[in-house]
Amino acid sequence: MSDARVMGHGGMARRRHRLGARAIACVLAGLGVLSIAQAATPASGNAPDPEQAAPAVRKAATSRVASAPGVPSLSSTPAAILGTDTSTAPLAPPVPPPGDARPFDPNATPLPMFATPVPDGSRLVSDRVPTTRDDANTPSGGRQAVLTFKQLGALDPLQLRGVEGQSGVPFSVRADEVVTAATLHLIYSYSPSLLPDISHLKVIVNGEPAATLPLPKTQGGMLLERDVPVEPRLLTEFNHVNIQLVGHYTKGCEDPASSALWATISNESALHLTFQSLPTRADLAQLPLPFFDRRDVRRLELPIVMPGQPDPGLLEAAGIVASHFGSLAGYRGALFPAFLDQLPPTGNAVVFATASAKPANVDIPPITGPTLSIIDRPGDVRGKLLLVLGRDDAELKTAATVLGIGQATLSGPTAVVTQLDDLKPREPYDAPNWVPSDRPVRFGELAPARDLSVTGYGADAVRVTVRVAPDLFGWHSRGVPIDLRYRYTPRPVADKSSLNISVNNDFVQAIRIPAQTAVGSDLSRWVSRFLPDPSTTARRTVYVPPHLLASQAQLRFHFYYEIPKTGECQGTYVDNVEGAIDPGSTIDLSSYPHYMALPDLAAFSTSGFPFTRMADLSQTAVVLPDHAGALDYSMYFALMGRMGDSTGYPVSGVNVTHAESVDADADKDLIVIGAPANQPLFEKWKSHMPFSRTGQASTFPVSDIAFRLVDWWRGAGHEAHAVKRGDLSLINDNSGALMMGFESPLRSERSVVAIVMSDANTSYDITRALMDPDLVSQIQGGLDVIHGKTITPVSNGEIYYVGQLPPIQYLRWAMSEHPWMLVICGALAAVLLAALMYRTLRGIAIRRLKDDA
Repeated sequence: MSDARVMGHGGMARRRHRLGARAIACVLAGLGVLSIAQAATPASGNAPDPEQAAPAVRKAATSRVASAPGVPSLSSTPAAILGTDTSTAPLAPPVPPPGDARPFDPNATPLPMFATPVPDGSRLVSDRVPTTRDDANTPSGGRQAVLTFKQLGALDPLQLRGVEGQSGVPFSVRADEVVTAATLHLIYSYSPSLLPDISHLKVIVNGEPAATLPLPKTQGGMLLERDVPVEPRLLTEFNHVNIQLVGHYTKGCEDPASSALWATISNESALHLTFQSLPTRADLAQLPLPFFDRRDVRRLELPIVMPGQPDPGLLEAAGIVASHFGSLAGYRGALFPAFLDQLPPTGNAVVFATASAKPANVDIPPITGPTLSIIDRPGDVRGKLLLVLGRDDAELKTAATVLGIGQATLSGPTAVVTQLDDLKPREPYDAPNWVPSDRPVRFGELAPARDLSVTGYGADAVRVTVRVAPDLFGWHSRGVPIDLRYRYTPRPVADKSSLNISVNNDFVQAIRIPAQTAVGSDLSRWVSRFLPDPSTTARRTVYVPPHLLASQAQLRFHFYYEIPKTGECQGTYVDNVEGAIDPGSTIDLSSYPHYMALPDLAAFSTSGFPFTRMADLSQTAVVLPDHAGALDYSMYFALMGRMGDSTGYPVSGVNVTHAESVDADADKDLIVIGAPANQPLFEKWKSHMPFSRTGQASTFPVSDIAFRLVDWWRGAGHEAHAVKRGDLSLINDNSGALMMGFESPLRSERSVVAIVMSDANTSYDITRALMDPDLVSQIQGGLDVIHGKTITPVSNGEIYYVGQLPPIQYLRWAMSEHPWMLVICGALAAVLLAALMYRTLRGIAIRRLKDDA
């Protein structure tokens, strides 16, 4: 049957369905029960008829399904996706009206976030952050997901104010999936002053009204929950769900800014979605799909398949690919479980092989050079394998580097690299994700111009994310200068409107937005009145305290416009205010030298420093156990993913080695992975480390705060750099995970970060600590003990410094840190001055005696 015939029969079926429903409604209306007929009609008030949806929305919803290979060009409906005969059935079951609002029950069991939890060692999948591999347990009805408003970016509850207050959240759908069912679980409260007959909440999906919710007087002020069905055909790849309050507290004159007009939507409200997979084709041009999809907010989990005994060259190539996908995953985080000589049970995977080292039980095609290929997984219609191949390790690294750097040039199911010119050597601190520290940087380089402007009284802040090198030395600095250029709408009269500037949640400065009369003396303001743009330009230098720009920060510029007090019977206010940050605004870090006290695991956990000083990790070596296993490899890949996320560049220069060969990398920073039982360096370097373990006995350094009161003469910064005062030895089950930093025993001013883990649970604890924002903020000092979700900093370790200061600045800083140096230098200066004066005066006296003689 042709597409046109299928769609035509579907339309006839829908028309017959509506005509029949209307006929029944007329009969029931004659019997006095018309309200029942209206509730049974698909085009009920709370569930709009899908046929009335905007054609653009329907077209966008169906475009991905129609374009997928092997999928007929049907409208994007569950029937079309699942192969149902649309000639005898409507496009989708009628969407029921929203359920009744009920008091919120925090103990109610929510829908499962994904499939039913299954055992994973001693943990459950429900104890883990959802990942992309949870699709392996998808039930036959399709993958289910629960996305809370908080997960979708609403860090605080949505506040609706005024007669038409509105707010919402965006969400997206993977390119290889389509939504077949959707329900909005709304948790909300509203003002008890609202009149129920003329007040309501509107649920708007992609501009289309999805439901209208009444606001009964009896439930005003209560925390309520309600399930609102959403028509799946309203959902496209990129979506936005808005909640609008239409509120009135009187039928007469009212103040649109009255405090009685409010509603609050909890950020624990959630979208319950059911997805059906779409077939995809094997094409390198689609990369990173299907292995990573930027629309998917879940943590990326991409298995890496290798031979049973991978050599360092193969591991380096795999690290390059892991860092590439880690960079793409960004805030989501990325895991790369290692599989040796076998494929994961289901799903996608990346396979590495050379002519002499191939994973057993995996069919590898003939290798003719550096090759990238995508093939279908045998026995898994949804899974794909990304093959990274080479005749030797050098060609394997070439293929991996092309994937990480030249992906945009690939096409077809297979590509053989014929030539790759040597990459230009990286310079220190030139990571693409970091703000350059050698010149002023325009905001237009840090954020798209469209994200630098806002409109309306309730607009969100303009947000500019900056990543800076953590070793910027900001001692006794006025602050990081920002040449801020901005536009605003002048106020009709002077009020409390202001541009509030903050870094994350830390306030920096507030700049008043003046009234029109206050800016009349400026000729440019007079000229601007004759231009179509009512906004006014301004320029200000803002100084941001350097400590607020630690590793990752978000500059926030909130244009707060005070809502005009129109009063009752004066009509509503006009929401016509705007604010914008000019892309030509700059931030300048060039006056700050690079100098830092280490160890500092906070810098390592947030930005991978000091290893990411070189974006390609060309001055880094990773030391794996001599008899490494899948857990060790998985940890190595996870760390490389974190490095790629920090720098935005693949780790094409990293070196993988073992304990017996570590001396060859003495001039590099080292990452040491393993357990005391299989990593010889932990025993060899125990005198240099802030931790050692012999059998079941663990030894930690401890500090005594009482000694700090006696050491006041060492300077104000001494407490932060306090060394150990004693050792604590204890016997335990060795179930905790450790992260520690110390100066390299092989070369001064080189760093070592050691990851100590004993089993799968401790490995999971470390990766979760590095990817969970709440846990990352707890990592500090030189030695942290990680047990579950508990992170305990134990010691700051032996302090050493990396970087260099100008001589005068170093002298000033050293004397401020050690006041006794100032006393000694003062005494030496006095002695030298006295000696100089003595010799000068003695010479004068001798000359006078000669003249008298």
